[in-house]
Amino acid sequence: MTSDTLSAIQTRIAKAAAIADRRGSDVTLIAVSKTHPAEAIEPLLQAGQRVFGENRVAEAADKWPALREAYPGVELHLIGQLQSNKAAEAVVLFDAIHAVDRPSLVAALAKAMDAADRRPDCFIQVNIGDEPQKGGCAIADLPALLESARAAGLPVAGLMCLPPADVDAAPYFALLAKLARDAGLEGLSMGMSDDFETAITLGATHVRIGSALFGARPAA
Repeated sequence: MTSDTLSAIQTRIAKAAAIADRRGSDVTLIAVSKTHPAEAIEPLLQAGQRVFGENRVAEAADKWPALREAYPGVELHLIGQLQSNKAAEAVVLFDAIHAVDRPSLVAALAKAMDAADRRPDCFIQVNIGDEPQKGGCAIADLPALLESARAAGLPVAGLMCLPPADVDAAPYFALLAKLARDAGLEGLSMGMSDDFETAITLGATHVRIGSALFGARPAA
């Protein structure tokens, strides 16, 4: 990764935003650093990137304390599935949690937030393509889950999705944007390396970009 790579992605974000009459600054670039070691992450930090995404609580706990000490101002997002028994660790470590998808996790996060007196932003993950192998709540269950999360005091920032692979993602992004509007939510965590420009034209506020920044991911 070079600063030129980061700059090129930022330029693409700005151009996609302009198509939708938005500003590039309206879109948060989450650099997905999962499975990458600290030495691969530092060039991005040195180039000024401060928002990163991790999939696993334990991996982030190993890597990020030292990096955060060396590079102040880092914002860390949990973008992978979260087990309820890891909620307390996640609340302490992360600034945003992107995969809130079931009532049991809402309850665990609420308890952890009260105990830690810390309230990371939460995105409700929607199984936008109704795929059994993926996490996320069913579209039909979204209103009840949102009501539960709000009643529990979770700071719900928006919705998140992973559209089905190998098909046009645009209809799924458009559907998530409609669901967010209907729920009175502004945040939309959608779009990755292959489709982030489409996501931005359809309203994404957070894009999760890994391989376009870091290259092919090493084996987990």
